Amino acid sequence: MPLSGLHVRQAVAYCVDVLGGVPDAQWDERAGGLEWTCWETLEHLADDLLTYALRFGLAEPFAVPRVPLRISSDRPDGPGNVIFGDREAGPGGLLTVVEACGGLLASVVDTSDATALAPHVFGASDPEGFAAMGIVETLVHTHDIAQGLGHFREPPRDLTEGVLARLFPDVSVVDSPWSTLLWATGRIETPDRPRRTSWRWYGAPRDGG
Repeated sequence: MPLSGLHVRQAVAYCVDVLGGVPDAQWDERAGGLEWTCWETLEHLADDLLTYALRFGLAEPFAVPRVPLRISSDRPDGPGNVIFGDREAGPGGLLTVVEACGGLLASVVDTSDATALAPHVFGASDPEGFAAMGIVETLVHTHDIAQGLGHFREPPRDLTEGVLARLFPDVSVVDSPWSTLLWATGRIETPDRPRRTSWRWYGAPRDGG
């Protein structure tokens, strides 16, 4: 299944639906197995979606290793971001930021040259690959946050199948696509597969070009 901006929007809509309405006081809880709070993790997700989109805002996406924005953190062990949510707007406001950043990525994916390549720490990728990366970040970080908030629902199966095929072609699906994605990204262990302590995805174009 080729991945498009529509799938990015579906993943972000799922995130907003799962996390919407959670009481403000819970957002400073730790997000699952991460060292970040639920609020920090959602800021990190928005930051990922935005910076993925910015890569294809350049006339020559591969000309620079990254868009040179200033990175900062609200505390020593917090995530380093280029954007942050307004605390006064609450979690609902931060979810709006995520939706906006996801919309930017979706639009960029659908309007960029499908053969364009941009750099990523795991290697060069095309717009579809960055769409898949944005979807994975959205699904697994929604899971991380929901673990901390006790408020989770499994994502759509077609999204998990699509990103597994695109980014983890060497990973065999065991039990379900969702549990396999959680294992592939180091979130869980299974009886026959120990938890991953490091992992990477394969973002190169489907045709290997």
